[in-house]
Amino acid sequence: MSNIIELKKGLDIPISGNAAQKTKKVIIPDVVAVKPTDFRGLVPKLLVREGDEVLAGSPVFADKLSPEILFTSPVSGTVTEIVRGEKRKLLEVRIKADKEQRYEDFGISKVSGLDAESIRKTLLKSGLWPSIVKRPYGIIANPSEQPKEIFISAFSTAPLAANPEYTLRDEFANIQTGIDALKKLTKGAVHVSFSSANYSGTQLHKLENIHPHIFSGKHPAGNVGVQISHISPIVKGDVVWTVSLSMTAAIGKLFNTGRYDMSRLVAVTGPAAIDPSYVKGIAGMSMKDIAEYYDNSKEDIRFISGDVLTGTNVGKDGFLGFFDNQISLLREGTDCEILGWAKPFRTKQFSASKAYFSWLSPNKKYDMDTNTHGEPRAFVLSNVYSKVLPMDIYPVYLLKACLASDIDKMEQFGIYEVIEEDLALCEFVCPSKIGIQSILSDGIGLMLKEMA
Repeated sequence: MSNIIELKKGLDIPISGNAAQKTKKVIIPDVVAVKPTDFRGLVPKLLVREGDEVLAGSPVFADKLSPEILFTSPVSGTVTEIVRGEKRKLLEVRIKADKEQRYEDFGISKVSGLDAESIRKTLLKSGLWPSIVKRPYGIIANPSEQPKEIFISAFSTAPLAANPEYTLRDEFANIQTGIDALKKLTKGAVHVSFSSANYSGTQLHKLENIHPHIFSGKHPAGNVGVQISHISPIVKGDVVWTVSLSMTAAIGKLFNTGRYDMSRLVAVTGPAAIDPSYVKGIAGMSMKDIAEYYDNSKEDIRFISGDVLTGTNVGKDGFLGFFDNQISLLREGTDCEILGWAKPFRTKQFSASKAYFSWLSPNKKYDMDTNTHGEPRAFVLSNVYSKVLPMDIYPVYLLKACLASDIDKMEQFGIYEVIEEDLALCEFVCPSKIGIQSILSDGIGLMLKEMA
């Protein structure tokens, strides 16, 4: 029997550019990129050289600290470029895709007949192990650990998020297989959280071998971290794993077909998008593959792999991230407004604090850009974060503890319960315009260095 959890706090950002439920294009990528930067704390060990041929599922690099964790190519083709940054840091491995795709054969397996060790080895060998994320800290799960529980969010409340009812409408069998496989990796439950808005209408509520939960409320109700805090809060010493619903489907496809298949429906969204809709793409595909979705004559468009709150600015020449099934296109906000704070009659701008009269149009969608309308200011104590964060933590004190590198205080104020996406909405409403996600990321980095 599922329980209903109603969240009172949160904020749905009324940004324009939601993707229509239609698949406009099937992308056959020319070049894809596998990026170590998609994974926190990863020290990659390169396994290929330029000119090497690979299959979909062939290892490209490994975790230097845990060599059994492999990162594999989403396509078959030829390694054309190895991109490095400062101090020769590995940034990307670019692969020119074959016209006819070839796959490594990992063997079709019936999950019910496999033990935990066999499942673990298959996930490691295929390159799908990195899809399992460990909390606390949001890092790749340790294969030698057994989590207390596993959590999956079956919906997203992020701005303009891809609709799983559309993107995964044909993946029920694969999702079920993925859940059955994950269940064997924990002695606890596999918790799956659904939205109260469509729980009874989705076939996902028929999933077996899960502990279901129903959430209602505004963003960040769909964040798995928020859900964990209301189901089974993380304390020091706990280890839980999280897996996205799309990655659960990919795990299921691995066992059902024997292939490493990273194809997915990707929502192309945002105010700068032309005819926002879905494309059939693949992890690592280039932003150039969606050229018809934006005005190529303009240079002021930001390309975000992910949503506008937590996604990565990859640029026009960038690539879709490993975990992402959304691309957000925004205009760069470079305009300066004199005495903007003294103009409450603006109807074309949204204010979370109702500083403008635009709040009188609650259903209006806004053509937002990246302009913050001001520079960072003094970090003052206020309750503005608590109004949008439905978690039992003290975000201001946590962030100040991160700034002070005070590990004891960070533990006291909830560092184990959050990653950047959980406080992203706090950054959006922050009157001081503080880079909250960056501060939290530095704090997590310190915890990994000193405590992990």
